Amino acid sequence: MKKRVVVSLCLFTLMFGIAATALLAAENPAMGTWKLNEAKSKFDAGATKNQTVTYTADGDNIKCTIDGTDGSGKAVHSEWTGKFDGKEYAIKGDSTADMRSYKNVDAHTVSIVTKKDGKVTLTAKIVYSADWKTRTVTVSATGADGKKSTSTAVYDKQ
Repeated sequence: MKKRVVVSLCLFTLMFGIAATALLAAENPAMGTWKLNEAKSKFDAGATKNQTVTYTADGDNIKCTIDGTDGSGKAVHSEWTGKFDGKEYAIKGDSTADMRSYKNVDAHTVSIVTKKDGKVTLTAKIVYSADWKTRTVTVSATGADGKKSTSTAVYDKQ
């Protein structure tokens, strides 16, 4: 009897946790697809332009999928799955980075640190508008050649 109660309690906890995560993700206004508004953005020459950024729930994590073009116009695609807790999580598909951390600063601001082989290659700040219809991403990056660049990308919620 005790075993059934424990198993039932574990299953309930698991199901409640999954449901709560899905509910939180669904209520998070940052979730969804964001499209680059080039007219409102400013990039240094040769900077990567992320055309679309999509946030989706992935279990109790958030998955970020990025599609864009690098400085030479070549298509780029990367994926990151983790939490916005300041801890590093692996990036797939990004030749310039292998780890990324996201951290909520306040209700409308997120900071990002990206690393390659333990060395910081990019820092960014995302600021969401009060109505959650736009977001501005300010990036400071250092290339493999040591050259620094900055960009400000404005995205519209789709």
